Amino acid sequence: MLALTLSVAAFAQQGGYQIGQTIKDFTVLTDYSSTKAVAVVFMNRNCPNSRLYENRLSNLANAYAAKGISFIFINAAISMDDAGAPGQENSNKAAAGDGKIKLLPDNDQKLSQQFGATKTPEVFVLQNGNDGFVLKYKGAIDDNPQLENSVKEPFLRNALEAIIANRAVATPEKRATGCMIKRF
Repeated sequence: MLALTLSVAAFAQQGGYQIGQTIKDFTVLTDYSSTKAVAVVFMNRNCPNSRLYENRLSNLANAYAAKGISFIFINAAISMDDAGAPGQENSNKAAAGDGKIKLLPDNDQKLSQQFGATKTPEVFVLQNGNDGFVLKYKGAIDDNPQLENSVKEPFLRNALEAIIANRAVATPEKRATGCMIKRF
């Protein structure tokens, strides 16, 4: 039973887009055609790890905006609607928090499934190229969700710096830690 559980978990990590793959059917990217790259971050304000990263991500988004990199924050949370059926959190709840990050809804979890996101927070860095946006990094933001001052490996920052310098991303994939995205 343990082996089956581990196999399913490993398979879930492999789903979605793979490094080097061109992103298709994500129409939001047309709004970012003049950017060098886009970081797509799946969040959930009910997840303690997402809350711990919110200020860090807001600071990264502000720091890299002038360098041609945009951030898109997507709400991967599921809540119960008034009828008791699974549904998306309403926009008022999604915009709650410290107000630094606005979350876009992932209606019916299509985006998180398309990208293969399994945890919150989880980031996908897409570099703008001749044929569209290509996945260059996916996974964890850094190696220390609890203490920003104790981060030794800033995976997301390193990927962004490599893209800005037109270099290959040294660590293109790092397993995200956080809350599982519950599927319905």
